[in-house]
Amino acid sequence: MTRASILLRLAGVTLATVALISLPGTVRADDDGFVSIFDGKTLDKWDGNPDFWSVQDGTITGRTTKEKPTKGNTFIIWRGGETGDFELKLEYKIVGGNSGIQYRSFEVPNEKWVVGGYQADFESGDTYSGINYGERFRGILAQRGQSTELVRNDGKFEVKTLAQIGDTKELQSKIKKEDWNEYHVIAKGFQFTHMINGNVTSKVLDSDEKERRAKGILALQLHAGPPMTVQFRNIRIKQAKSDAKSEAKSEKTSSSGKRKALLLAGNPSHGFGAHDHLSGCSLLARLLNQSGLPIEAEVHSLKAKGWPTQEQLDAANTIVIYSDGGGGHPFNAHLDQLAALTKKGTGIVCIHYGVEVPKGAPGNAFLDWTGGYFEMNWSVNPHWTANYKNLPKHPTTNGVKPFSTNDEWYYHMRFRDKLEGVTPILTDLPPDSSLSRGDGPHSGNPDVRKAVLERKEPQHTAWARERPDGGRGFGTSGGHVHWNWGNNQFRKLVLNAIAWTAGLDIPADGVPAGTVTVDDLLQNHDEPIPENFNPKMVQAMLDQWNGPAK
Repeated sequence: MTRASILLRLAGVTLATVALISLPGTVRADDDGFVSIFDGKTLDKWDGNPDFWSVQDGTITGRTTKEKPTKGNTFIIWRGGETGDFELKLEYKIVGGNSGIQYRSFEVPNEKWVVGGYQADFESGDTYSGINYGERFRGILAQRGQSTELVRNDGKFEVKTLAQIGDTKELQSKIKKEDWNEYHVIAKGFQFTHMINGNVTSKVLDSDEKERRAKGILALQLHAGPPMTVQFRNIRIKQAKSDAKSEAKSEKTSSSGKRKALLLAGNPSHGFGAHDHLSGCSLLARLLNQSGLPIEAEVHSLKAKGWPTQEQLDAANTIVIYSDGGGGHPFNAHLDQLAALTKKGTGIVCIHYGVEVPKGAPGNAFLDWTGGYFEMNWSVNPHWTANYKNLPKHPTTNGVKPFSTNDEWYYHMRFRDKLEGVTPILTDLPPDSSLSRGDGPHSGNPDVRKAVLERKEPQHTAWARERPDGGRGFGTSGGHVHWNWGNNQFRKLVLNAIAWTAGLDIPADGVPAGTVTVDDLLQNHDEPIPENFNPKMVQAMLDQWNGPAK
């Protein structure tokens, strides 16, 4: 799987889907869907000042000299169509000076071969390669190593840093001087990703409705200043897939510029304090909506409203299921509908019993969507205290510290072969006592006993999946005990996972998990609070996990 396919999901389906308007200047299509727009011999469909642009050695070459400088930045414009939602890959080499790739750009009135708009910058120096620069269009939009959001507060334009996604010096060290490098630009909705030599250099989410651009021209830059030479070859573009439904959905949600998370709360079960799906979903949604991140969460009660409408599902960048599972899993009857959504990059998050489905078509779907599931007569569901001492480096663990809780931590999950595309997130070796029950569909089997009792293999109870379609999946077997949502670390992990599967960049310190009180945990229950409920017991748990409230 390539990083490019993963990053396709960053803006999600709730943002405007504007495809390449036309491709009359294309040359050939490759197996991966990219189409060549430069034949290596002529400047057919390319329009630039012939004093500076030519074809040399199979490349589009721009050159200035001391005797023939350009008075201002000049561009060669692709006349084969406009760029909207697309991917572009090309190779470049630069000797001296500065250059860039303009996209969704505009021609400056009354100035021939002069362009403004989004620019994937690069240079012969060490500072600007990989940044997002607004040529005649708001200036620097993201420095190298930054993920930013462009906003307008009280009429004033502002660049807001969302996360640091890389070290600028380390990224520069991977760029070859006076040699060929590959640039990869992804524009989907109003999320723009720049990559050089396979390394993500910058990301921009443009929420500035006043000035952001949904489509425009593609052009290559030759910069004014000292003599320089820039060359381009293997220029290929791929049109983003779209359909009427996704376009209609984009129109409904693009004004907010936010990702949409749809949390499906299953029917109540197990009594008060366990499998409290509506209360748990309501808490997570509230915290996401209060996080300050560009995400919008909606809770949908399956008990009260039944299965969501197609319109609701289409609008979601990620779908969270927190419900009972097995043969009665709500997804079982909607596999084809969900498969169509995931093929477009929709994320999937499964919590607790929501990770269990029957072997066969549902299980295979889960292997694809999230990378793993609870398989009867293979996986087990004991209650035990897990100690998660070592967390992997992954967006879902940003800001999450080691923690411990007692829960019905299912384990010995059925994963994709060799964990292909799957990152284990929570891992611990269950105690032997967790297999004290006899064999049964959920309690034990020879395979799990060999794995845990004999081979002492640590077990994964949360995992993340990055799919070739660009979508993301996450599963965790925790969540039986309702009060565990009061654990700051477990709660932050799941909030991170929801935001990540919705396509967001997760801040270095994670999604703000808020301060959760006993009273917060008592809201939105399907079942009445028992008369003998002891809030002091829950408060003691919160104090143990998080420290006494200040």
